[in-house]
Amino acid sequence: MKRSLSAITFVAIFSLLLTACSGMRIVDSDVTAYAAWTAAPPGPGTPYRFERLPSQQVSGPLQDRIEASARTSLARVGMVLDPASTRFSVQVMFNTQVTERHPDNSFAFGGPGVFFGAGNYGSSLGLSFPLRIGNPYYLRELKIVVRDLTSQKLVFETRALNDGPWGDGLAILPAMLDAALMGFPQPPAGTRRVNVEIPR
Repeated sequence: MKRSLSAITFVAIFSLLLTACSGMRIVDSDVTAYAAWTAAPPGPGTPYRFERLPSQQVSGPLQDRIEASARTSLARVGMVLDPASTRFSVQVMFNTQVTERHPDNSFAFGGPGVFFGAGNYGSSLGLSFPLRIGNPYYLRELKIVVRDLTSQKLVFETRALNDGPWGDGLAILPAMLDAALMGFPQPPAGTRRVNVEIPR
C-alpha cells in the first residue's frame, strides 16, 4: 500500500513539473511611448533603415541579433526594412544591468556596527559588517527611436522596462519589442503594463 501511494505521489509531482515546464511564460514590461509625427504617420508597407550609434557599430554581432529581432516586430506593425528608399530610420537600444536581490531586507548575521571588548588580557575595538548573499536580478531597458530623415527630427520614441531573475535577455527581447511597439504608430499616453506570452 505504501509503495502504491509513493508511486502515485511521484507520478503526480512529475506531471506537475512537466506541465510547468511545458507551459507559457509571461514577460511583463512597463511601456511608455511618445509620437510626434511631422506628417502623416507611417502606414502598412512603410520602408525604414536601421541607424546605429558608434558604440553599437563596435558591438556588431550583438547589435545584429537585436536588430534581427526588431525587424520581426517592426514587420508586425507594417514597417518594411528597405535601406535604399526610405524616409525613416530606426534605432534600437537594449541594455541589461545585473544586481542582487535578497529575499528580505534583513541582514543574515545582524547589522553593521562597532564593537568594543575588554578583559584580563587587554581590550579590542573593531567594526562588524553583515554578510548577505543575494541572487542575481536583471534590469532590462529597451528603447526604440524613429527619425524622419527628411527633417532629421525624432518622431517616435518608445521604452520598455522589464526585470526578473532570468538571465536569458535575448530570449525575452522579442516579447519586449512587441510590447514596446504595441499601439504603433499612435500609442496610448502614459505608462502601461504589457504582458506578452512566450514559450518556456
